[in-house]
Order: sequence, then structure tokens, then C-alpha cells
Amino acid sequence: MSGPSVAELRRVAQPAGTMDRESGEHWAGSLYMRKVSPYLTWLLAKTPISPNQATWLMIVSGLAAAVVVALPGLWAAVLAALLIQLYLLLDCSDGELARWTGRTSITGVYLDRVGHYLCEAALLVGLGFRASEVLPDWYTVLGLATALGAILIKAETDLVDVARARAGMPAATESAAGQMRSGLLALGRRIVGATKFHRLVQAVELSILVVVAAVVDVFTGDLLATRVLLVACFAAAALQTVLHLVSILASRRLA
Repeated sequence: MSGPSVAELRRVAQPAGTMDRESGEHWAGSLYMRKVSPYLTWLLAKTPISPNQATWLMIVSGLAAAVVVALPGLWAAVLAALLIQLYLLLDCSDGELARWTGRTSITGVYLDRVGHYLCEAALLVGLGFRASEVLPDWYTVLGLATALGAILIKAETDLVDVARARAGMPAATESAAGQMRSGLLALGRRIVGATKFHRLVQAVELSILVVVAAVVDVFTGDLLATRVLLVACFAAAALQTVLHLVSILASRRLA
């Protein structure tokens, strides 16, 4: 037998209920990567690689990007961006492989979350080293502080379910996240959300911006653009850490 076609795999591995979740899909996944990922999933399904092992490959790719982005030069920025694209591709394929093979697991979900925590924080640390021209200085400290902010933002989200579980409550629904206790706060949340500034510290967007900054640095002959990007990321992470916490406390996610 020749095995399943990519179209057959797509029907099983990309169910509408999973792909259409409001907060469950990155824009790059919806735009192009989910069109490509079934081909990698189809290849992985023909190997002994398990879904969890595919997640480990995702983590390795993300960490490799973090190491490369710390190196000087435009080529390093471009290579890091390509590695982040591979990270995103594997992030799509590991879940598809799990659904196709019926090997979904809590361990897989846990590894996926750890991978995102680790890789997105590491990329920001790498940006700090890049801005400091590899040798540690205050830009390195700023990168570490930004990485801590990125981790705290994710932790604030995940700790909602931890708090609810410890109180004997089910996980929060997506609709609860948008139900604010105050109409004024709801309006503020929509206005701030429309700016999309929080994406500055997300791996895909950050890797693209690093390339743009590196191109500008080539023309200016210094690292001003990279350093401005790092400062902007720090400001975005610090602001989002506070606003996200306020949003959670003011929503019905903990009710």
C-alpha cells in the first residue's frame, strides 16, 4: 500500500474545530504554514519519529535560532529567521502527527508549552547579546530582563488554569477571557489589543524584525537599529506583563 495522501492526512490532522480556535493559531500558521506543514507531517508519518520527538526537534530549532541570532552580521539574522520558520513548521507538524497517529498526550501538550517558554525567551536573550556585540554589557541585561517578561506573560495565562484546577474548577473558556467586569476595561483591552504591540516579543515576528534591523545596521554601520528594537521589546514586555495581569484579574477567567 502507498499510504495516505496528503489530502487524507490534512482532513484528520487539521480538524476545523482545532484550526478555527480564536486563540489557538498563530497568524503565520493560518496564512501559509498550515498549507505547508501537512507535507512535513506526511514525511514524518513514514519515519519512527514520534510526535513528542518532533516537539523536541522544534525546541532544538528554536534554541539554535537563539544562539545564531546572538552572532554579529546580517547573515546570522537571516539564518535565525529561517530557523524560526522551521520552529514554526515543526510546531504545526508535531500536533498534526499526534492527531494522525492517535498519539496525543498530556506530555505532548506540556512539552509544547515548555518549548514555547524556552525558545521565545532564549531568542530575546540572544537579541541582547547581539545588541551588545556578543560581549556582555547592559544590553545583555536588558535582553535577559525582556526574556523574563516574556516568560511572565505566558505564566500569567497558564496560571489561570492552575488556580482554577486547585479550586476544583474546570479550565477557563476562551469566551471568559473576553468577558471583562467593567465596560471601560473591555474597551481598553480592545484598543490595546488592536495595536498588536505584544507581538514584538513573539518568535516569528521578532525574528523578522531582527532581519529588518540588521539590514538597517548594514547601511548605518552601527547597531543602532538592533538596539532600538531591543529597547522596544523590553518596553513591550514590561507593559504587557502589567496589562495582561490586570486583564486577567478584571476578566471572568478567575470567577
